[in-house]
Formats: sequence, structure tokens, C-alpha cells
Amino acid sequence: MSDFRPLHDGWTVAAADGSVGPLPAAVPGCVHTDLLAAGLIPDPHLDANETALRWIGHTDWVYEAAFQWDGTTDARVDLACAGLDTVATVSLNGAEVGTTANMHRSYRFDARPHLRTGENRLRVHFGSAYRYAEQVRDALGDRPNAYPDYFNFIRKMACNFGWDWGPNVVTAGIWQPIGLHAWSTARLATVRPLVTVDDGVGRVEVHVEVERDSDEPLALSAAVAGFRAETTVAPGERTAIVKVEVRDPELWWPRGYGEQVRHLLDVTLRSAAGTAVDTWQRRIGFRSVHLDTTPDADGTPFMFVVNGVPVFARGVNWIPDDSLVTRVTREGYAQRLAQACDANVNMLRVWGGGRYESEDFYDLADELGLLVAQDFLFACAAYPEEDPIASEVVAEAREQVTRLASHPSLVAWFGSNENIWGFHDWGWPERLAGRSWGEGYYLRVLPAIVAELDPTRPYWPSSPYSGDPDRHPNDPAHGSMHIWDVWNQKDYTHYRDYRPRFVAEFGYQAPPVYATLRRSISDDPLAHDSPGMRHHQKAMDGDAKLQRGLDAHLPAPGDFDDWHYLTQVNQARALALGIEHFRSLRPLCMGTIMWQLNDCWPVTSWAAVDGDGRRKPLWYALRRAYADRLLTIQPRDGALVLVAVNDGAEPWQGPASVTRLTIAGEPRAKTALDLDVPPRSAVTLPLPADLTGSEDPHRELLLAEIDGLRAWWFFAEDKDIPYPAPEYESTAEPVPGGWQVTVQAGTILRDLTLFPDRLDATASVDDVMVTLLPGETAVFRVTAPPTLHGPALTRRPVLRCVNDVPHQR
Repeated sequence: MSDFRPLHDGWTVAAADGSVGPLPAAVPGCVHTDLLAAGLIPDPHLDANETALRWIGHTDWVYEAAFQWDGTTDARVDLACAGLDTVATVSLNGAEVGTTANMHRSYRFDARPHLRTGENRLRVHFGSAYRYAEQVRDALGDRPNAYPDYFNFIRKMACNFGWDWGPNVVTAGIWQPIGLHAWSTARLATVRPLVTVDDGVGRVEVHVEVERDSDEPLALSAAVAGFRAETTVAPGERTAIVKVEVRDPELWWPRGYGEQVRHLLDVTLRSAAGTAVDTWQRRIGFRSVHLDTTPDADGTPFMFVVNGVPVFARGVNWIPDDSLVTRVTREGYAQRLAQACDANVNMLRVWGGGRYESEDFYDLADELGLLVAQDFLFACAAYPEEDPIASEVVAEAREQVTRLASHPSLVAWFGSNENIWGFHDWGWPERLAGRSWGEGYYLRVLPAIVAELDPTRPYWPSSPYSGDPDRHPNDPAHGSMHIWDVWNQKDYTHYRDYRPRFVAEFGYQAPPVYATLRRSISDDPLAHDSPGMRHHQKAMDGDAKLQRGLDAHLPAPGDFDDWHYLTQVNQARALALGIEHFRSLRPLCMGTIMWQLNDCWPVTSWAAVDGDGRRKPLWYALRRAYADRLLTIQPRDGALVLVAVNDGAEPWQGPASVTRLTIAGEPRAKTALDLDVPPRSAVTLPLPADLTGSEDPHRELLLAEIDGLRAWWFFAEDKDIPYPAPEYESTAEPVPGGWQVTVQAGTILRDLTLFPDRLDATASVDDVMVTLLPGETAVFRVTAPPTLHGPALTRRPVLRCVNDVPHQR
């Protein structure tokens, strides 16, 4: 059997010019984390520190380690580099063994000729990513890019160079495992299981590439779910396929549709003598996936069908969970994906300006039943289709399609993020002057690679894309679309102007949780426009857009506490409005992937979970809007209707009530409706005129209720409603693990919310944005350490509602 020896200990890092180090280095890791650990730089995520640290990305860095080698009888010894970031020259005992220029692929170099018994020295010199990208740009000609740095001229994580939600931290380092792989006879260079299910039969076609040190015949076997098959790899042959059939396999389903059954696939390569020379194991799932884009009367649908069942995608976009990606652990992924599941999410889109995620990420998605739509790594820029970029793109794509083929959670590949749209609408043709921009990747190279290596999964040229090169790429009636004019130019109620088939991006901003702000920004006093807050707002005119949203809907904030609370409320309302509208259009619309689940540092952004992993009010709004059962009041053709969406497997039946009330809680009109909503469908019911025709729109509202679910409709904006000053009785009682806060309303309390993190950074609450009518009671469970001061949970600035803002009245 082959033997892999990690080389992760004893490393140092130094600036190539001698200005820094050498100092201890962690492998896997990066130069930023090494400099941080040595106390030589401040945290780039705090205040405006990133600005003073940009020199790191302009510097060459040298990693070195010594190790002992006792020799081996194996014929081959490879230096296996799972990931080098990015432009590297690798030397062993003074001899150059290879070079790299792609963060998104692995490399393997023949180390045997250069190893010696006793001490050996390994050196990896990382050239400046900036310098390399500028050299490629100068050689191939400039191309449009949404940001100042030239990330489109290097195969490196694009958002390292800064984004409208991320810092500029251009990393370098040995960011994935590295080690010596000793082997003889042959090894499994790649294993690519293609899994299909048809008429109750599961089939696994295991495609392998073999690297040889001998021309002898080899035996290749595969076993799964109690079934086994074997084939011979003839002398000199380097590829083989072994096929296993499994009768009536237990299927893998998306969460909410069934169990996530996985089966161990065991692949073994044996020598002519019958000795196992290499093995490979993964857990696979039997499931089929199809992307239905069959034209219909409304255009071109975009619907994922898993195991023959249409799935409404309740999705979130995923970005790297830390700008220094080597700090993200399996535990961190597990926490973040659990937050997605707890918010009733069933799909993640891995965005194309980040990375192909780790095995931990996809394994957890498999385990949890989260569908994954994976972008190839092209985002918001024109990319050259010439070398040295083109050959790297092909190598990277082939490796990643092969690597991820075993994961049942992966259900689609997208060619890029917004690049076809960018060519059409962002003025690229004039700036390109005939130069290549990536179209060949998205329409020819990448689909050919997916078709060759993994025809079991659909490919879509870009996000967004309308399915036809002659059609506008962001046409709402065709394929997938992004909606960004709402955040950038319009009020969020304009989400209702759209009747999309599938929305792969739409979002609205808010600042992070207060405890996250206080940890990351030292401004005193803290204000929406204080220096640290401004630095942690990367969106173009972001603060002005936040203010526009507040002006349209909410009372003017009197202080920073009001501003923070109201902007978070507005973000949650905006996304809830959009999602409820899009879900109410089912089956015309069959998916929403909101921007975005997570952040990579503490920042004002579109995220539901902030850079410290804390849930913003938007997260709670997602949990409601993405619930299996949704009740929502929607405007349609000048009237109001009640829409009941049932994404569960059982019918939803029962009596619903709809009442028109004053803000004082006095009923003005009421009706009862019988709901009968089949599984995986939506039903629209018109509402009578005496309910929807308000006598005094500034003082009245609608409330629909069934099975504990509520849907509200306010006839006027909060800023125009004469809410009474809030009156309530509140108590905080200690309970195991925290506090129970009970609030009984004397008046209407609009979007009642607790912010326990203002008292203790570790504290959290089970629900937020609860609207109470006079006489109603809400109970909140606060998870907190025993040192938290319970009575403070019952007053400002911890306990808030919209009608306690002084400028409201």
C-alpha cells in the first residue's frame, strides 16, 4: 500500500527581501495568520487595519522546513501539494521541483531524485499575486473588472482582493495539506463515481485514472450497499471503469423531502499478485437530479427536480466564511450550515468569487440534505481566454468536477457569476475592443468538461442566464435571474414588480449585531458615519441606500441605537417581502436564493449571519419566510389576496380567519376562509372588499391567522402611522441556561425585538420581530451566562419596538 507522510511541522516564513522573519509558520495556513500569531500585525478585520496591511500582498514570501528522511523501498515518492496560494516555486534540497500559479488546484511533483537520507530542506517561494496578475494583464491586455485590483488575471480567490462586503487581504501560503506520497506499482490518480437511479436500479460507474510505475495488469474493484463488481486494467492502460448495480437502493433526498441515506463506496486497486496497492472510500447517495427548462406559456422555467419530485429552492448564497480561509474548521462549517437548516433553507449557492469549498463543507451538506449549486470561479469581470489563464482554467475545472462528483448534495454547476450579464449591460464591449472575456469558457469549455466528466449533473452557463445567447441574460421570464435594481435604485416593495422563474440573487443590507460591532470597531462614540463604521461599509453609496430605505418606511432614528435597530428591521422586512412574494407565485417561480447567508468579517452587508457568526434579525425573518407553511397577504391587480404556501408533504387544511383591526386592536371586519392546500403547492384566495377597503389606512391593519401562523398587512408605512407610545409589562425570570422574558402588551408593539448581546456578547434569543396587539403576550427565551443582568433585558436599548422610537410620535 502507498504511504502518505504529512509535512506540516517545523515551518518558518520570511519576507524574501529579509524585511520580516523568519518566524514560525503554521501549515496549512497563510502569511497573514502567521504574522498575526507572531504579534507583528494587528487583526486586519478590526477598524481600518486592512488598509495598512496591503503591503503583505505586494511582498514575496518564503516558507521553509527541514525534515528527516530514512528512505523507502517504494519506486515513487511524490511531493503532494493539495493547495498552494498561489504563485509558487517549490525547491527540495536546492533543486527546483515545480512551479504553480493556481490556488484552486492541487499539484504533484516527483521528489524521489532530490531526497537524501537524513535531513532534507523544503522551500516554497511565493511571488506577489499582485505582480503576477499585473504581468499577465500587461501581456494579454486589460479587461473590465468591477473592482480596482486585477483578480481576473490570476487563478486565486477573487474576493481576497476586496469586494463590496469584504476586506482586501491578499494572502499567500501553503493553504492545504502538503506531504510526501510514497508508492509502487500503481496508484489511483483520480476516482470519479457517477451515480444514477432509474426504474428502481441504482448504478455507480466508477471512472478511475491510474498512474503507473509498472505495466503489469491490475484489478479494480468497487463495492457499495452489499453489491460488488470488478474489472481488469490491462497492461499499460491508465483508465478504467467498473460498474456496480444496486437493486432498490435507499435514496438520498433533500432536507424536507426524505432521509439523507448514504452508502459507503469502497474502491480498491490490486496488483497482478492480488496485493492492494491503493484504496479510495467515500459515502455516496443514490439520487437523480434534473433541471427542468422546458419552455411553457410563461417563458422558460428553471426548476430542480430531485428523484422525480420538483423542489422549490429555499436558498441562500454562500461566500467564504472567513477572508482568511484557512481558519475555517469543520466545526465552523457545521455551525453555519446548521444555521442555514434552522432557517428552513434547503439550497446553498457557492458563489463564484470565492473558492471551491472543502470536503467538510460538501460532506456536511450531504449529511444535512442541503442542495448545493456550485459556481465555477469567475465573478464580476472579463477573464482572458488565452494562456497562462486558459490552461489553468481547464486543469482546475477538470480537477474540481472530478473531486466533487461523489457528493449527492451537489446538484448543478454554474459557469460564472454575472459575467454574461456584465458583458451585456456593464459597458464591456467598448472597453474590451475585441479581446476575449470568458464567453468561450461559459458556453464551450466548461459545459464540455461537465458533459465529459459528470453528465449526471446539469450545467448552466452563468448566474444569471436566460438560456439563449440571443436573449437578455437577466430576463425574468427565462431561466435564472438576479434582482439588484431594488437595493441599488428602488424601494424594496418593487420586488413585487417581478414575476421571475428563479431568483439566484437579491438582497438588502444592514449592519452586524451590536456585539460584533463593538468587538471590531473602536469608534467612540459609535455612529452610523463614524470612521470605523464607514470603513466596514464597502458597498457603493451603501449608507445612502440604507437611509433611503429608512426614509421610505420607518420613523427617523433619534440616535445610533435607533438607527441600528431600524436598519436591521428594514433588512428583515425587505427580504421577507421579496421571499413571500416569490413563493406566492409558485409554480411560476420555483426558487429564491437570497444574498447572502454569511459574512467573511465584521461588516455592514446583506448577510443574515454576521462575521462573528451572530444571527441578525434577517435570519429570524428567513426562518419564517422559508417555513414549510407560509401565510401571506399579497397585492394582486389592485386588490389584496391571501396566499397559503404548503411546501410540506401533507395537505394543509383548516379554517383561516382574516380580520381588519385598528392599531388599538378593535375589530372592524372579519371573514373566515377554508384552506385546502395540496402538498408542494400554493393556493390564492381573494379577500372581500370590506376587509381590504380600509376606512382609515393610517390607523388600520389586516391580520390573517391559522394554526398559530400570522400574516400582517399594514395599509400605511410605519413612519405615517400614529402609533401610541408603547405600553407593556415585562418580566425576566432565570431559567436553566439563561432567562425567560415575558412581555404583555398594553398597546400595539410593532416588531418587538430583544438584543441580549448588548449585555453579554455570548447571549442570544430564540425569536425577534414579534408584533403584539393590546392584551397579547410574547415569551422570549434568552440563552446567556449566569452573569447576565436579567432586569436589563426588559428595557431599552435591549428591548425595542418600532413605536418606541421618539421621532415616531
